[in-house]
Amino acid sequence: MDNIQKNETLGFETLGLPPEVLLNLHQLGLTQMTPIQALSLPLTLKGEDLIAQASTGSGKTLAFALPLVQKLEAPRLNVQALVMCPTRELADQVTQEIRRFARAVENIKVITLCGGVALRAQANSLMHGAHVVVGTPGRILDHIDKGNLHLGAVQTLVLDEADRMLDMGFMDDIKKVVGHCGVSRQTLLFSATYPAEIDQLAAQFLRDPKSVKVQVQLDLGVVEQIYFEVTGQERFAVVAKLLDHYLPANALAFCNTKQQCRELVIDLQARGFSAMALYGELEQRERDQVMVQFANRSCNVLVATDVAARGLDVAELAAVINVDVSPDPEVHVHRIGRTGRAGAKGLALSLVSMDEMGYVGRIEQLQGRESSWFEVSQLKPASGAGRPPAAPMATLQIVGGRKEKIRAGDVLGALTGEAGFQKDQIGKINVNEFSTYVAVNADIAREAVSRLSEGRVKGKSVRVRLLGLSAAPD
Repeated sequence: MDNIQKNETLGFETLGLPPEVLLNLHQLGLTQMTPIQALSLPLTLKGEDLIAQASTGSGKTLAFALPLVQKLEAPRLNVQALVMCPTRELADQVTQEIRRFARAVENIKVITLCGGVALRAQANSLMHGAHVVVGTPGRILDHIDKGNLHLGAVQTLVLDEADRMLDMGFMDDIKKVVGHCGVSRQTLLFSATYPAEIDQLAAQFLRDPKSVKVQVQLDLGVVEQIYFEVTGQERFAVVAKLLDHYLPANALAFCNTKQQCRELVIDLQARGFSAMALYGELEQRERDQVMVQFANRSCNVLVATDVAARGLDVAELAAVINVDVSPDPEVHVHRIGRTGRAGAKGLALSLVSMDEMGYVGRIEQLQGRESSWFEVSQLKPASGAGRPPAAPMATLQIVGGRKEKIRAGDVLGALTGEAGFQKDQIGKINVNEFSTYVAVNADIAREAVSRLSEGRVKGKSVRVRLLGLSAAPD
């Protein structure tokens, strides 16, 4: 694979793009290509098939969206591009990005097809035509089987986060969907890691692909990395000791299996920690609620598998705890790279048993540095109260969202107007398709539910409930 380092930058004007496309990129604040864009765009704009290894946050969406949009013919209202993603969260993000990058082309229609939304509503949208479809393999296949979606005119096929789709068991669905796509197409495969199955996927669907890779890099000066040797029996107890000792404002704890996620959350909740679990088998509604509560500080500790956490984006994450060390050193670096962003200090704490020591050696080799080890006996409770700190915020769920034309400003206005709360008592407001989630200071949560239920949002009565930390998953 071709490699590029992060300090190599090139401007988009080197690509020979039309003036209106360059203007749109400039208006979006994009002037210099990221490493993955600089490597892949010269190839994809020429029509080459591509295998690209790059992580979330690397700018990979533009790397496939720009050539995809360049080939669209607006007068032809049929599906000319298909992007398959592992989750609804990623599909929504990709849809929004493609719309931004397509502003230079008039009348481009992009449709998202994922679970959690009624099939009939999506079928009605497809009846009116679309240029680009973004979605999850299962839901895309549902629409193909029902005759709602025809892919014979697809010129660009994108498999985004292909490794995660394979982890989630989508291989058969992907094969079936690709079988319906036009043969003379460009296929672009993006993956954060490179398991052997990626080669099998590429051999089936790509023609003479070019391969590029952005080396996983981490600002080691920003993230403090500490390792602790543990036995299997004490692992959960040591996680609690880490939280008591370091008192991170929030922490993302990684387990290698969903069973361990479930067991750790039960253990932490029993010890009084504000903890929730995120893993692949959760229903979309449950997943949305867990992610919202962690992102808006209504939950202090999120326990997750690598697959489940891939769509999670928390701007200020105080600590990452590796409950298990990943056998893949690049996965380890992706994990700890979630803390210490935007110049903030980060903390990465890893628990290692004797049979995992070889994994640490691989991590040291990748990072080019030796590990720092502390003794578990050095961990002492820092909380004067002797109990875990409570989450500072609570989350309200309003039944109604974008479908009811609710906006964040409407909710903020209702809370600071008729309900009588101060603006600084209100946190993040997330408006989804059918629900709206509002973070409020924990000490006003129940009163906020009562006042909103008795008042109005956008002139209408609404149903409101307080989201509590869900019981540990079965």
